[in-house]
Formats: sequence, C-alpha cells, structure tokens
Amino acid sequence: MKRITKWLLWILFFVGVIMTFVFLWSKGQAKQVNYLEVSPLVGDSIQNQITLSGSIKPRDEVSIKPQISGIISEILVEPGQDVQVGDIIAKISVIPDMQQVNSAESRVEQERIALDRVKRIHSRDKALYDKGLIATEEYEKSRAELDQARVQYSTAEQALQITKSGVSSKYSKQSSTLVRATITGKILSIPVKVGSSVIQANTLNEGTTIATIADMKNLIFEGNADETEVGKLAIGQTMNLSIGAITGLKLSATLESIAPQGTFTNGTMLFPIKGRLTSSDETLLAQLRAGFSATADVVIVKVKGIMTIPESCLSYRGDSTFVQIIGSDGQVKERYIKTGISDGAKIEVLQGLKKEDKIQGNAIADDAK
Repeated sequence: MKRITKWLLWILFFVGVIMTFVFLWSKGQAKQVNYLEVSPLVGDSIQNQITLSGSIKPRDEVSIKPQISGIISEILVEPGQDVQVGDIIAKISVIPDMQQVNSAESRVEQERIALDRVKRIHSRDKALYDKGLIATEEYEKSRAELDQARVQYSTAEQALQITKSGVSSKYSKQSSTLVRATITGKILSIPVKVGSSVIQANTLNEGTTIATIADMKNLIFEGNADETEVGKLAIGQTMNLSIGAITGLKLSATLESIAPQGTFTNGTMLFPIKGRLTSSDETLLAQLRAGFSATADVVIVKVKGIMTIPESCLSYRGDSTFVQIIGSDGQVKERYIKTGISDGAKIEVLQGLKKEDKIQGNAIADDAK
C-alpha cells in the first residue's frame, strides 16, 4: 500500500512538471496579430479648424445709473421686458438734507418779503403814473422790478421743492428722480428693489446700477484663443457656433476682432476674440440668452479633391513619415510618404501612395474577431 502511494505521488509530480513546462512554452509563443487593411481615399476633402470656447453676449449692454441719490420708491419694469429709449424704469425719492431745507426755506421767505415790498412800491408808482405825476420810464422800471421779484420768488420755491423731494412741479416730467432707459432693448437684470438706497455716480463712486439693458438682436460671440492658435486666425473667417444649452442649435458668425495683446491666465497666454452673429432668423435669436456658453469652430483651411488616409496608419522616425504597405504576396514593407494637412482623424497624402495601394491599419482587437 505504501509503495502504491509513493508511485502515485511521483506520477502527480511529473504531471505537474509537464503542465508547467507546457504553460510556460505557450506563454512564450508570439500571438498572431491581425490588422485592418486600408485603401487611400481619392477625391476626398479635409477642413482644418480651431475650436474656441466662449459665450454669447449682447454687443450693446448698458448699466442704468441714477442722476440723483435717494431711495427707490417704485420699479416699473421686470427682467425680460422690452423697453424703448426714454421709458421710465424706476422712480427715486430723495432724502432731504435738513440744513439745505432750512436754507431753502429761508431764501423763500426772503424772496417773499422782497416781493411784497416791490408790490407795494409798484402799486404806488402805478397810482402816480395814472395821475401823470411820474414819467413813463420810471413806471416801466418799477414794473420790471416787480417782474424780476416774481421770478426770484418762483425760483426760490422751485429750489425748495427740489431740495425736499428732488423734483419741482414745473419740471416734473424731466426730473432726475425718474430713471429712464437710455437705449432700446431688453431688461436683463434689476439688481435693486423698492426701498434700496441708490447713489449718483461721481468721481469717487461708480454709482448704483438700477438696471441693465441690452439689444438682444445684436449679439456677438466672445471667446479666447491661446498663443498657439491666434496666429492662425484672421478677420473675416467663418465661425460655426454650437450652443451648450440648446442641443442641435447651430449658428454662423464672422470673426471680427482679435485682441493685439493677450493676458496670462492659468499658465496660458490668451487673446480675446469676438465674432458677429450673422443669423437673421428671429426665431433662432429669440432662443438665445445673454451668457449662454458656446463653442466656435473656426475654419482655418479647407481643401478638396485630395488623397487621404487615416492618420492612425502613420508611423514616424525622426522627421520622416511612413506607412506599412501590404504587397500582393501578403508581405508588409515600409514606404515613406509626404503628408499635408490633417483634421486629426485623416491626413492628406501629397506623395508616395497610389489609389490601388493597400495599407496596414490598426490592429484588430481580439474581441472584434
């Protein structure tokens, strides 16, 4: 029994050694790799383009600021509403300065007293003139002084009204307490509300923005090109826009501005560019909103009637480019070629290939067999 067990152990040992040897031998054998067979495309076309990121913005966007400091008493429009030049956007109530009010009231009282005195003098002069006791020149002088006194009193009253409320009854329609639209367009935002304090712009303060208005029929694309791309751009090039928020919406634009100076941002020199939207379809434009993200494909060069092959077929050695040509006998040989422009997927072949050539392409994956 012990002898049988011993023989069984030896048999198992030798089987294990043989299986290990077979496994290692099979791992060391090269697997056969199959490749795609590619033919050159004749009469093909390629366009080379740069893709830029940016956003849609109105060309004319205006911040409406007050001409007087005070408190918003009424807002007459809402974001998204269309307005015309001169439309009233909001009304402002002025917080009076009591010292100025007191001064204005004192002036009104002074002018009232002066007017009463001139009235009495004019009444006396008129009575004397009617009796022929004073000359016409003297009477006309008295009447002119009365008219002047009335004007000064009215001016003092108007000044008091303006000091108290920011508006006088005489000029209420032209009052600076009425905030008006300065352009025709759409209200984009109203960053204040009723009761908000607003400040008039001056040399030390930009003033409070009451509303922003933009002409949404005149839109542009604003983006950036890095220093490797900007040299390939030129004014007038066609831009094909895709809007991130609206799937399938395509718009055309024309490159109209390239900044002469860039800014260093996150380790990259970027040059601002602008493109004018050329679409006149109001239905399409109505779908756009200021600030929508967009990408612009700028066509740099486009060639037609050329020979192309997949760029993945290329191999490189130094400055040389070559492909693997499959002969009629199935053997593969290197052939150097000269290439032209590429779109990243296919590349133009200038020299070295014929339309009947067969080129070794990418390896076929095992799971594709």
